[in-house]
This record gives sequence, structure tokens and C-alpha cells, in this order.
Amino acid sequence: MPMPVPTVALIVPPQVSPFHFSVPYMVFNTELPEGRLFELKIVVPGGQPLAADRALTVFPDGGLELTDTADILVVPGWQDLSTPPHPELVEALKRAHARGARVVGLCYGAYALAYAGLLDGKRASTHWLGEQDFGKRFPRVKLDLNALYVEEDRLITSAGTGAGLDCCLYIVREYHGPKIANKIARYLVIPPHREGGQAQFIEQPMAVSTQDAQVNRLLDHLRENLAHQHTLDELAARTAMSRRTFTRHFSKATGMTLVEWLVNERLQRARELLETTSLPVERISDLVGFQTPVSLRQHFRKRFQISPRDWRQTFGERGVNRTGFPEVCLG
Repeated sequence: MPMPVPTVALIVPPQVSPFHFSVPYMVFNTELPEGRLFELKIVVPGGQPLAADRALTVFPDGGLELTDTADILVVPGWQDLSTPPHPELVEALKRAHARGARVVGLCYGAYALAYAGLLDGKRASTHWLGEQDFGKRFPRVKLDLNALYVEEDRLITSAGTGAGLDCCLYIVREYHGPKIANKIARYLVIPPHREGGQAQFIEQPMAVSTQDAQVNRLLDHLRENLAHQHTLDELAARTAMSRRTFTRHFSKATGMTLVEWLVNERLQRARELLETTSLPVERISDLVGFQTPVSLRQHFRKRFQISPRDWRQTFGERGVNRTGFPEVCLG
């Protein structure tokens, strides 16, 4: 006897972007020769056509009543991060989760779940640009910015844009297995599987200067001499401070210890060299001040959840086209 087809309620919030809507729509609306994998229902609160961002108008299958029988509820994004969902949507999300449905927030769609209180005390992911705002609004949520997607207690959240595809394919695998998920990935011309724990590739620029002019001069010196093995005593003498006073000044100016700052700068420089040169990792570790290639690899993987070699393959110049973006085809 064939298994029942899971129902997906794709909830369209106001001003949703066409891309964020199309990601779950493409995945959960795909029909294979084996048959339809999901019964997709497009849901708009109120059940009326909705003008999305710019070029898209959504004609729904119905209103929030469709969520009461859905196996999976998906919120594909959220436009105004300071505006909570309508109470009727909040109650629909809570009811669905309480009766055992999976509730999904893709990218900023995690905000809808967090506003509903569903993520309190649980791990979650969202777009890295929302890190500070999300953390301030929802301090009880355990935000994991190293994750492409996270599931805890049937609550699934994903990082931004492309990670939504990974998250949707993860859901396909959960219901239909890896063979079917891989087939959909081939249809969409995307990689079949990225683990949820892979880090988001986040730009984390370090402040070039601080409000302490003396420390700023020292930071310039350190950046020019990253390969050197610096000591607290040496740098304290350079700034004409005692070791204790120097440590306090440096921490107050940068928000980090000397060791933390040096590791951050060395990793940033290592990333640049991996992306723009063909130098071996052994040579890069010397140039940026890690004492051994093993030390560079360990720090790099701890920070970015990826090896230096894989970083180079993803972001190195040979993998970049004339637009400056990695060569990726989304179909």
C-alpha cells in the first residue's frame, strides 16, 4: 500500500521575495516519474491573492485553515523584521507544532517562528546578516550561525538564500530518502547534499582601527609583521606600558585578547592568500604566522568548519567567473 503523500503548507508572508517563495515551491511542487512527492498548498492569511515584492502576485489555494491538516508548514521569508506575525498566523504555527507537524522557517522566516515563541530554548539558524538583530529580539533562542540548517523538536530553520535549497532537500531526504532527494537535486542542477552543520560563508571584517591611537599604531605594526611570533612582554615594551597595563588597554580597545586578535588576523590573511594565490598551505602558514601547517588547518576548520583546501576550491580565483561570484548554476 503506497505511503500517503505529505502535505506542505507554503505560507506566503507580506512582500515575500520571488526567490524565497520559489525555492520551496520548486522543491515541494516537483513531480517525478514515480509520482508526486508532496501535496503543495499555497497559503495566504485571509485566502486572497497577495502582491509579493515587485514582480510577483500569489494566488493561494486558501487561507490559514489549510495549515490545520498539513504535515509541514513552511514560512519562506520575512520582510519587515521588526513586525511580528499576525496573531492568527502565530496561533496556526503553534497549533501545527503541537499536533506533531514540522514547522519550517527559511532564511528570515525564522523570525516568524521566533516571534511565535516556538524557538525559545532551541537551536536555530537564520541569515548571518540578521545575527545581532535576531539575538537582541530573541535572547532565549540558541542561534547557530555555523549551520546551514538546523532541526530541533520538529522545528527547522535555515540560513540565507541558497541554504534554503539545502534545507528543503534535507526535508525531502527525511520523507523520501537520499535517492529521491538526489534526483530532485539533479533536476534543479544543484549539489545533492550539504550537511546542515557546514558554516555559512560569512564576511567578518575586523575593525582597522580603534579609539586608542597608541593601540592603532601597534595594530598597524602587527599587521605588517604577522609572521613574527609576538610576545606580551615585547609589545608592552613597544608601547612603553607594563604588561598588565598593556593587556588592559589592548582588551579595552579591541574587545579581544592579543592571542585572539592575532588568530583572527592570521585567519583573515590566510583566507586572502587561499583565494588569490596558488601558494601551498605550508607556505601560507609561515607567511601568516601559524607555527605549523597543522596549526593553521586546526584554527581554520574550527573557525569556518571547512578545510583550507576546500575553501580554496570554493573561493579560489579558478572557481570565480568574470562577475566575481563562484560558478554556481541554479538551473
